[in-house]
Amino acid sequence: MDIQKLKKILVNEPKFRIKQIEQEIYSSLIDNWSQATTLPKNLIEILQQEYPIDIKADLFISADQQSAKALITLVDDKRIETVLMRHENRNTVCVSSQVGCSMACDFCATGKLGLKCNLTAEEIVSQVLLFQRYLKKDHERVSSVVFMGMGEPFLNYENVIAAIEILNDKNKFNIGARHISISSCGIIGGIKKIADFPKQINLAISLHAPTDKLRTRLMPINKKYPLLNVLLATKNYIDKTKRKVMIEYIMLQDVNDAPAQAEELAELLKNNLQHLFFINLIAYNSNGQNKYQPSAPATIQIFKDILEKSGLTVTQRYKMGQDIKGACGQLAYQK
Repeated sequence: MDIQKLKKILVNEPKFRIKQIEQEIYSSLIDNWSQATTLPKNLIEILQQEYPIDIKADLFISADQQSAKALITLVDDKRIETVLMRHENRNTVCVSSQVGCSMACDFCATGKLGLKCNLTAEEIVSQVLLFQRYLKKDHERVSSVVFMGMGEPFLNYENVIAAIEILNDKNKFNIGARHISISSCGIIGGIKKIADFPKQINLAISLHAPTDKLRTRLMPINKKYPLLNVLLATKNYIDKTKRKVMIEYIMLQDVNDAPAQAEELAELLKNNLQHLFFINLIAYNSNGQNKYQPSAPATIQIFKDILEKSGLTVTQRYKMGQDIKGACGQLAYQK
């Protein structure tokens, strides 16, 4: 909701109108002003013309009904993708923070697009609002949000933070700070800023390799922010916030999944982070490239066993949304 634009429209209205409108949008979850029951008819007509609240989106539902991907067309006709993941006790929305991405990670579909532009806070929030409306029919709501969609969140820091404030607002989405996560490829300035952010949001770091040589090959940003520097910033974040950090590691067949690389990763993390982190292993999802293949389940298990024997906490990401190209690394605003 563009509050400044709305204030101009409501300049001659009583002050309580903004609260009424917020109630209609965020609680009643109307998608057309004609559904508003608390507003006068003349204002509804003005809002219909000057402040549309429909979200233009194509929706794709997975065969198992557990995930949905939306292709949203913005007002400037640029497109973004966002994903809903439905679990037994929670509904998580994976949001995009940019149109495209400048990080050019070699295994990621979004990285092939290049960066088109940053999203505004309202455009970020609209992704969650879309699925909030979608879940309304089942009497459910969005319970958590992860900034793991298109783009690098820390390169759009101000708008991401503004969106988080809206998502966390008890009068709007009321999503707890501890249920909001930001994933970064290791933008050190962003890690430092979020360490001082007063809300207890979660941090995830995309690592994907145990050495600078391999990480630079997979993630060109490593030239600017090498492994040890990223881990030092992450350690400082942990020391300041006392919050656990997720280390993300995508499993690529014959690239970064060897037992020796698991041992290197264990040593790297134990020597530089020491505590309050866990490793999330992610099986690679095909995104139209023939360059990489996912590691075999047995290979992932061996890799996981080595890390756990080193005393590290390891989880493995459950695959969702592959059939609608909504899984990790697949978002590329394609129908």
